[in-house]
Amino acid sequence: MPLFRTKLWSRRQLIKRSGMISAMGAAAAISPFAAIADPKPEAQTGQRPEAGVVNNLAPRQGTDADNLFTQIGVRPILNARGTYTIISGSRSLPEVKQAMFEASNYFVHLDELMDAVGKELGQLTGAEWGIATTGCEAAIALATVACIAGTDPEKSQALPYIKARDQVIIPKHSRNPYDFGVRMTGAELVEVSSAEELRAKLSNRTAMIYILSSPAAEKGPLSIPSICAIAKEKNVPVFVDAAAEEPLVPNIHIQHGATLVGYSGGKCLRGPQSSGMLIGQKDLCRAAYFQAAPHHNYGRAYKCSKEEIMGLLAAVRQWYKRDHDAEQRDWLAWLQHIEARVKDLPSVKTEYLQPEDLSNRAPNLRITWDANQLKITGSELVAVLDAGTPRILVEGGSGVRPNRMASSIAIMPYMMDPGEDRIVADAIYEALTKPAHYGDPIIPAGEPVKVQGKWVFSIQYTRGVGEQHITLQQSGNELTGSQQGELYKADMKGSVHANQIELRSNMAVSGNEIPWAFKGEVHESTMQGTVHLGEYGDATWHATRV
Repeated sequence: MPLFRTKLWSRRQLIKRSGMISAMGAAAAISPFAAIADPKPEAQTGQRPEAGVVNNLAPRQGTDADNLFTQIGVRPILNARGTYTIISGSRSLPEVKQAMFEASNYFVHLDELMDAVGKELGQLTGAEWGIATTGCEAAIALATVACIAGTDPEKSQALPYIKARDQVIIPKHSRNPYDFGVRMTGAELVEVSSAEELRAKLSNRTAMIYILSSPAAEKGPLSIPSICAIAKEKNVPVFVDAAAEEPLVPNIHIQHGATLVGYSGGKCLRGPQSSGMLIGQKDLCRAAYFQAAPHHNYGRAYKCSKEEIMGLLAAVRQWYKRDHDAEQRDWLAWLQHIEARVKDLPSVKTEYLQPEDLSNRAPNLRITWDANQLKITGSELVAVLDAGTPRILVEGGSGVRPNRMASSIAIMPYMMDPGEDRIVADAIYEALTKPAHYGDPIIPAGEPVKVQGKWVFSIQYTRGVGEQHITLQQSGNELTGSQQGELYKADMKGSVHANQIELRSNMAVSGNEIPWAFKGEVHESTMQGTVHLGEYGDATWHATRV
């Protein structure tokens, strides 16, 4: 029997036609499916397809130069950087595409589906149970709510405002941008930096302990095994965020005493990009699903479709069938080909980097050189590869004119396809041997204007205006100072040449940093310009001296 039965709602249109099938077909670099979809759809024949017969995916429709992305002005990427969400994560396996396509042909009861899939995920991973989620961040949020409210519908409906267990403890080494999944539930994060502090802060308000799996969490008094042992004394669940890790069997985190472990489905598993997996203690996994869609609880927004659920299950099944040693050999061979192409160039040196843990476990190739000899810096090479055809993204890109000419890039083969190593090798060799002319940046001449003092910055975002108070000290062209934002603060460094000013800071926020890179012009008691905030985009600003 399924865990939950829900009332069917008619307020939403349940079926919408989309380009999902053709989009999935275009996503594969080389389609493994030769069959063409049945040219006689049900609407033409007046008959349902024969029971048990499911049409295979059509071959890829597009080309590298003309596809569903280029047709709307988006340039696809040859991914030599890794499984970053911003560049689409991983390339889903053929078995995943097929499972998602086949799932789209049926209607099922989602409670029944998740109950069946949960059992199999547990069997595959060596856990008691598992559920599919819409990414590891969703797994974090749902695990948190499950530990706060369980399957009590009254407590669920009162969230996020009324809760008895309203704290989640996190060791300081585990603070990261993804602990937003805890904070977004309304839970209070309580940081600890020692085993003694952990014991002291465990209370009847503690819903869960969150740990980011990392090298720092593998040793010392706040290692995963140590935290789990302390948590067990108080019967407090422990969630381990293992998003990019390999889900080994037996599961190392569950062996260490973790209650729940979260994984991304769209990284090494090569499942649907917007999928994840929560495994561990059965009652808490089922409570996490209770809190999620299709149920009208706090996690209703985390809707996991039948296509994503079955795609994730297909990816997990394949994980335990794949020849991982062969994959590692292939990746190393690709890097060796790239290395051989460039290693004899003047000043070029190469080294292989291995991951410290189970996350993104693949060799990396770092290429370093002296830009004074090859006439192109790492940052310039990254730009050339990005602008080329095909568009290639690599890791890093160090080297800035005129005083930081030691340059480097790195190649991550994790999401490359056979043959792409040759494309990458040729493109890097071409750029290093035939660089364009790059000159040093022009520094304005003249006496630097005096900017020392206090300034009020008005920052115009795409939506909204922020105010910051910046105090500057000046020594010739060099600037130092402090930045007081609306909520957070930071130290600043920068320079001023004639009336051209640049300021930089990294503002520590909860579990993350906001980078600020101001550029502008000074006009007596005012200045104005643009600011780049990394992944948070760009804004304009105007400042007044006070």
